[in-house]
Amino acid sequence: MPKLSTATMAIIVAIALYFTLFWGYDALRVLASPSYGLDDAWRSQYIFGIGRLFSLEPIGLIKLAAFFATLKLAVAAICAYHIVDRFRHMTRGQADSEILEAGLILVVLISIASVGPAAWAHSTDLMREHTIQLLFAALAVGLCIVERVYIRPNASTAIVTAAPAKANWYTIWR
Repeated sequence: MPKLSTATMAIIVAIALYFTLFWGYDALRVLASPSYGLDDAWRSQYIFGIGRLFSLEPIGLIKLAAFFATLKLAVAAICAYHIVDRFRHMTRGQADSEILEAGLILVVLISIASVGPAAWAHSTDLMREHTIQLLFAALAVGLCIVERVYIRPNASTAIVTAAPAKANWYTIWR
């Protein structure tokens, strides 16, 4: 079983590195652009699709693009923190994967919000790009669950009761 734990740790770190590099670069590119990335027609199709759904004006589109870029930057920072945490705890114990799971929830939400307009526009290439990111996040969450089950202590030691032996349990209907 240690090989399973090492393999899952390596895949989780690789997926976190993917989101750190690609989403961090994309977020910095959008935030550094004077038009918040709306000049790149390919990468901003989901912004226009969501903007069309909510009838946003140009200022609303810019705010929406900045919002998504900020969320992507937050995901990149969360994944970078998890990578550092993994390497710090490599020799001493288990890293905390709850922060990564929160970041992956953001990835799932952003990917679902991005793949919807791509599906409505019948853009298979854009759907494929966002679906792959969604599948990476799903794989990482699944591996975090497998790792948590693998490391969880014995179930008999985890159950602790505060009631003394042979105590009467409280019920409302007495």
